[in-house]
Amino acid sequence: MNRMLSTQTNIYIIGSGAIGQALAVFLKLAGKSVSLIRGSVNDGSRKTERLRVEMEDGTVLEAQLEIGTLVNFPSLNGVIVLTNKSYGNDKLAAALRHKTGSSPIVLLQNGIGVEQAFLNHQYPEIYRCVLFVTSQRMNSHSIRFRPISSSPIGIEQGNIDRLDYIVSLLSTQDFHFNSEINIQKVIWKKTILNSVFNSVCPLLEVDNGIFYRNKAAFEIAQSIIYECSAIAGAIGVPLDVEELKSSLLQISRLSDGQEISTLQDIKNCRKTEIETLNPQIVKVAESINKRDLIWVTRLLGDLIKLKAHNRMLNTKTNQNIYL
Repeated sequence: MNRMLSTQTNIYIIGSGAIGQALAVFLKLAGKSVSLIRGSVNDGSRKTERLRVEMEDGTVLEAQLEIGTLVNFPSLNGVIVLTNKSYGNDKLAAALRHKTGSSPIVLLQNGIGVEQAFLNHQYPEIYRCVLFVTSQRMNSHSIRFRPISSSPIGIEQGNIDRLDYIVSLLSTQDFHFNSEINIQKVIWKKTILNSVFNSVCPLLEVDNGIFYRNKAAFEIAQSIIYECSAIAGAIGVPLDVEELKSSLLQISRLSDGQEISTLQDIKNCRKTEIETLNPQIVKVAESINKRDLIWVTRLLGDLIKLKAHNRMLNTKTNQNIYL
């Protein structure tokens, strides 16, 4: 099968947010065949945009890309990369099933269990990526991108040869991937860190740098790390707590001044991905009768859901009053 794939293998990126747009720019500039597809709209619209990515050192990369919707693509033969919000996976898995054939699915999404919808629909090949980059949309055509380290991709359902090929196909100088055999350990590590950033930062309405700047915020972060690591260990995924704390501080420093995606979503009255983070870890804890061990994680996740709901509700109420 790998002989059928080459540097001109079609790469379909579904999800035109900050990650999807940045990856599409890098791949286009590397000479790859890439299509960018909006994940939340399927009205048949097409538009050509010149997208701009600002790197950490001030370098600006630009590429012109056509952005379409799923209805524009009767079939998707190549490698399908999902950068859409994971709460849309159930509908997306159903919509894609008759279009993809044997094309591998690569999920560039945060959280635990985001691949389940595709497993349920019996996709033949599914790979999970854990992102170690930060990407923030500055406006509709401009993204600020910072790589932290290489982003690992592992197998949920597939084989090592195809995994290695996918890694080489998607890797560029500015957005690098690597093969990872024990991807579940990395998924849990990143999910715990995301549970910290995506609950504490939106509640305080601050940027990611708060944890290395503020001792009290870091102490709350440590509580989440301790709780969630205990749950991971209980299901056979041992994690190094000190390594997690060190990684948290590193990410906090490198993304100082940037807002986490959940805070951006709440500000813009969009649905958040919190369900795949704190609440999902709570569900795992409940399945092993350890729900009471993660009360801080649970409380912060519930508060984020409440804050997001109230923001959307208040916005609708204000719009009605104005009308």
